[in-house]
Amino acid sequence: VQLQASGGGLVQAGGSLRLSCAASGRMFSNNGMGWFRRAPGKDRESVAAISWNGGNTLYAESVKARFTISRDNAKNTVYLQMNSLEPDDTAVYYCAAARGAMATMRPNMYNYWGQGTLVTVSS
Repeated sequence: VQLQASGGGLVQAGGSLRLSCAASGRMFSNNGMGWFRRAPGKDRESVAAISWNGGNTLYAESVKARFTISRDNAKNTVYLQMNSLEPDDTAVYYCAAARGAMATMRPNMYNYWGQGTLVTVSS
């Protein structure tokens, strides 16, 4: 089972990026999915989560109204659209698949993790 995150890169403050997380090895259409990030010198932070059918989404306060999580179960892929990026958004972003079907911001509810993609926002 593999979660492959992509789409990271260098962007100026105010810019946008779209991260993708493609799953292989099994289908995750019945699982909640989430995005997390770890900035240099900081703890891992929960960013966004989505339920199995996309009907429920959760966001960290720091990204609410700027980031949007979505999924395409036919493609076994989850996305994170990031707008109005700020230097504080600089981090390695990880996608993960939850044990259950619901959206959750609790990292211990996730049992499959991707390798991460680096997002750097310059001021």
